[in-house]
Amino acid sequence: MIIDPLKVFLKDWALLTARKDDKFNTMTIGWGELGTLWNKDVITVYVKPCRYTYEFMEADDYFTVSFFDEAYRKDLSYLGSHSGKDEDKLARTKLNAYAIENGIAYKEAKLTILAKKIYHADLCLDNIPKEMIQRYYQNEAPHRLYTGEIIRIYE
Repeated sequence: MIIDPLKVFLKDWALLTARKDDKFNTMTIGWGELGTLWNKDVITVYVKPCRYTYEFMEADDYFTVSFFDEAYRKDLSYLGSHSGKDEDKLARTKLNAYAIENGIAYKEAKLTILAKKIYHADLCLDNIPKEMIQRYYQNEAPHRLYTGEIIRIYE
């Protein structure tokens, strides 16, 4: 399957999923990149520290990014607007999670990328344009970026 790296996050969205102990959490993401770093194929995602998924991203060396057809847009919208801290939000969707080696995938996903974290950094407010600070960071800390080496792609 071929995905358009310039539209796959912003227009199609995706689910970022990470594990912590025997639990996992997922959130909808609209920002990310696919590329190459240190001669490795990588995926980069962004998570604000205030998001419940942040503690899961911090707890494990692996994460998955799953992409879906338009038919699941309503489910992704729900998962992006509700916290797994407050409810079993996945149960309120049509999606079915299952374990893969070092991660979580979804039966309905058209593509899932398993990545191993190789770098992370917090966005620095000093380097962000003022209009973006006003739009995204008035009341919350900036995103942390996580870059992961792509270990496997499930189709």
